[in-house]
Amino acid sequence: MKVGFIGLGRMGQGMAGRVLGAGHDLVVYNRTRAKAAELEKAGARFVATIAAACADREVVITMLADDTALAAVTGGDGGVLAALAKGSIHVVMGTHGVDIIRSLTHGHASAGQVLIAAPVFGRPDVAAAGQLGIAPAGPARAVEQCQPLFEAIGRRVFDAGSEPAGATAVKLANNFVMGCAIEAMGEAFALIRKYGVPPSALYEVLTEGSFSAPAYKIYGKLIADQSYERPGFTANLGLKDANLVMAAANAALVPLPSASVYRDRLLGAIARGNGERDWAVIALEQARASGLD
Repeated sequence: MKVGFIGLGRMGQGMAGRVLGAGHDLVVYNRTRAKAAELEKAGARFVATIAAACADREVVITMLADDTALAAVTGGDGGVLAALAKGSIHVVMGTHGVDIIRSLTHGHASAGQVLIAAPVFGRPDVAAAGQLGIAPAGPARAVEQCQPLFEAIGRRVFDAGSEPAGATAVKLANNFVMGCAIEAMGEAFALIRKYGVPPSALYEVLTEGSFSAPAYKIYGKLIADQSYERPGFTANLGLKDANLVMAAANAALVPLPSASVYRDRLLGAIARGNGERDWAVIALEQARASGLD
């Protein structure tokens, strides 16, 4: 399959590598060419413009940090909407707001193109290993056409329906639950530390008992060790997603009382200069609020 890939951040590099490794014809674009170096060595072709990444491509994947970046890449004379051929598919795999996904869905349809929202679940090391979860939503025929790409990138595909905005809601809901889990663990670890219990004890109780899921193991370990310096997902990105989920909830008149607590912890972490540390650093905010270092 002829594929263009736009956005080679920590997640995008691993995902593009999986597409290339599966034998697809891959061209890549990123503002900083150095991030494409390993992919070029492996056989991908780097192009200097977004339009060139869309030329003669059956599918173009974008993996971008936020809505501002997605709007910049898709809009204008040289953007994806203008450059992608009729009948081609744009697969949005980053985490974005429902409003921009709805807007792009209509924009691509008007241009005779197809939009699939297919947000992914996992950290950069999981992406590089091809073990991401993927929740695509869009026209069934287009989703089926992209199945080989999803199989190369992920371990499991979750059907999110026919409306791309629905897949966005699934991803935002997942990140909301994850953020609240991290916040709850931060509170729990602060509590046991006040009683002189080593964090490793609670970590073992949680992960060897009722909370043996990967999220508790990965983030519980970061909190127990107070190890936030090698982020898989930063506090800045966490705040972006918290704002997106609250906007989606407001639009649908869905109260999310836990979201405000989680978001406030992120704001506190970022205000203290921890925006580029792993988002598990919100546990440090709870520790400080509890009188702990």
